[in-house]
Amino acid sequence: MRRAALVTGSSRGIGAAIAAALSEAGWAVCVNYIERADKAEELAARLRERGGEVITCQADVADRAAVDAMVARVEAELGPVSLLVNNAGVAKQQQFQDIDPATWQRLFAVNVNGCFHCSQAVLPHMLHEHAGQIVNVSSIWGSHGASCEAAYSATKHAIIGLTRSLSAELAPSGIRVNCVAPGVIDTDMVQVLGRETLEGLAGEIPLGRLGRPEEVARMVLALVENPYVTGQVITVDGGFVI
Repeated sequence: MRRAALVTGSSRGIGAAIAAALSEAGWAVCVNYIERADKAEELAARLRERGGEVITCQADVADRAAVDAMVARVEAELGPVSLLVNNAGVAKQQQFQDIDPATWQRLFAVNVNGCFHCSQAVLPHMLHEHAGQIVNVSSIWGSHGASCEAAYSATKHAIIGLTRSLSAELAPSGIRVNCVAPGVIDTDMVQVLGRETLEGLAGEIPLGRLGRPEEVARMVLALVENPYVTGQVITVDGGFVI
């Protein structure tokens, strides 16, 4: 039986690794992107070469109409979404007093409202079937504060709160909701910090290096495959926060 998964923000980085892991595990996958169509198509082509069933779909998760249209397309081409991975996210390092309202609102629109829009869009089928899964991607800054990360940290705290509350609400309907909280993972998003800062961060991590997107993807797959786990926030950070 075909199982359809929607992974938001999956043209690059952690999202791409999650999409690849799910495809290799037999899921039919929708690779969602907002701008990098080239990267999304490149990933999809690579996964199809390995036998995967993959489509790509452009949509800004902050836009409810775009999300509804994306989910409708996935349902038409792959079947109802039985796994949603809310990975799409944006970040900006800035001192709190310098954050302008537009930046604050955009981070919440993508990181938090995106989870809201996508989760609501896929839930009707899951509730009907009394089955389904949602995995949210937060961050270690969703459970611990960080200097110059107030806006980002606030959104990731919200995702953890949503995970815990929604898991309790949906468990009686057979729907599981979990969360992964990556640490410093070697992606384009962290490269903006600069080599010196990243080397310093690696020195603070007990395992002595940055994480790899594939390591986060493995944890997502482990949560997906364990039917008795829900409401959990699993940190993947090399021991950075103990």
